[in-house]
Amino acid sequence: MKLTTTLKAVTTAGALALMMSTAASAVTLQLHNGGDPGTLDPHKASGDWENRVIGDYIEGLLTESPSADAIPGQAESWEISEDGTVYTFHLRDGIQWSDGTPVTAGDFVFAFQRLFDPKTAADYAYLQFPILNAEAINSGELTDFNELGVKALDDKTLEITLNASTPFFLEALTHYTAYPVPRHLVEKLGDEWTKVENIVGNGPYLVKEWLPGSYVRSEKNDDYYDAANVQIDEVYYHVLEDQAAALNRYRAGEFDILTDFPADQYQWLEENMPGQAHVTPFLGIYYYVMNQEEGQVLSDIRIREALSTTIVRDVIGPDILGTGELPAYGWVPPGAANYVEHAYHPAWADVAYDERVEKAKALMTEAGYGPDKPLTLQLRYNTNDNHQRIAVALAAMWEPIGVKIELFNAETAVHYDALRVGDFQVGRAGWLMDYNDPSNTLDLLKTGVDQGGTINWGNNYGRYSNAEFDALLNQASTELDLTARGQLLADAEKIAMDEFAAIPIYWYVSKDVVSPKISGFEENPKNIFRTRWLSKSE
Repeated sequence: MKLTTTLKAVTTAGALALMMSTAASAVTLQLHNGGDPGTLDPHKASGDWENRVIGDYIEGLLTESPSADAIPGQAESWEISEDGTVYTFHLRDGIQWSDGTPVTAGDFVFAFQRLFDPKTAADYAYLQFPILNAEAINSGELTDFNELGVKALDDKTLEITLNASTPFFLEALTHYTAYPVPRHLVEKLGDEWTKVENIVGNGPYLVKEWLPGSYVRSEKNDDYYDAANVQIDEVYYHVLEDQAAALNRYRAGEFDILTDFPADQYQWLEENMPGQAHVTPFLGIYYYVMNQEEGQVLSDIRIREALSTTIVRDVIGPDILGTGELPAYGWVPPGAANYVEHAYHPAWADVAYDERVEKAKALMTEAGYGPDKPLTLQLRYNTNDNHQRIAVALAAMWEPIGVKIELFNAETAVHYDALRVGDFQVGRAGWLMDYNDPSNTLDLLKTGVDQGGTINWGNNYGRYSNAEFDALLNQASTELDLTARGQLLADAEKIAMDEFAAIPIYWYVSKDVVSPKISGFEENPKNIFRTRWLSKSE
């Protein structure tokens, strides 16, 4: 008994020493992730703050390179039919979920069926509508999931059939809507499968801890096929929406990477931490949505026009933010692939500002408002220093036309929940392109899908609806001539912008701060940097 106890003590001491040694040598990335993830389910997620976690613990058929290009992921190779409509993917040998269950083509079939199932109510399902019959199933028009163009030819071979040749489809497969989910767990546990005690993954990291409001913690997945090249052992995805506080913690060495920072601190960073701030143009738009549901005051196009045309966009990037964002008057970001040469530019943008204000006042008078009857609107934004600066500036710009703004801020998850259910008048939003094609932003303005008598507006928060706009997008989705397709999309953009479907404000730049200890970070137009490509030195 005594001998056994002694041996146990020695064994325990040795284990503790080993643990301490391992902990000392473990490389931990402290990542400022911004918003609090509302979910870790790829079919329920909606933001980049969720994508950073999800894209580390689940991998799709394709994944992102350090420069965010599409490269082989769970599929090691594929073939595409001559007409561009049938893709045949071959899965890697030995890939598995973290509980040891093999990842099969059937997991991908199950995942796509779940994504398009109306019961899932996935806001981003439309990103994969190029797949044959996906939209019809999502709307409930088709109920036989066997009609979906996703088939498992065997456990290692997946065939995806499209409605028409789609130039951006491989890039779209890097998005989390195309990720597999563990069929064996989802069928057993339903939506509870993403609880920390249940969750499994097939990516380079595994979620080990999730403290809402504080952080998600993941650890390296030693069974990942490329684990030998993964340098970071542990990741903390910290929740912190106060950018000033985040910058202070970075300066104190508590964070290795910031995914945003107060724009008015850019010059300070350049002078005091040269080379650490990364401000990069990328494919995205910062905008305001206006609730256009029937009975809402902003269903009146005259008021929407007055609001949009009286914004002095030119001062926002250089003066209000200080990081050089370019003014946006259209909906498709500059540099988008498969588009027309000349971007949308409204005639009113070239009119003298004083004249625009006078016309806006006249429009407000026609709509029934004026000095004796000002229009009061609530403007919602998610808590963030930069969003607040812009909201305050725009409120001042709208005051001369008889519009009074009540500012209301909330945490990111609460804010976007309000936008989705239509509980707002004017709301701040932003969109980073999931794949480089104009359809990715134009789809934000497409009429929602009727799911059993209820419209799922997805990310069309303002409920804008125009049948001609929708028809042009549908026509473009099957147009094989890329030049003709680009013109159809441009025609659709003009319709929506001429109707002030939303208020584009500026084209995004990404704003990251990266410690000199971090290697492998590459600026890219999607601002996606997966942890598997990073390393950290002390």
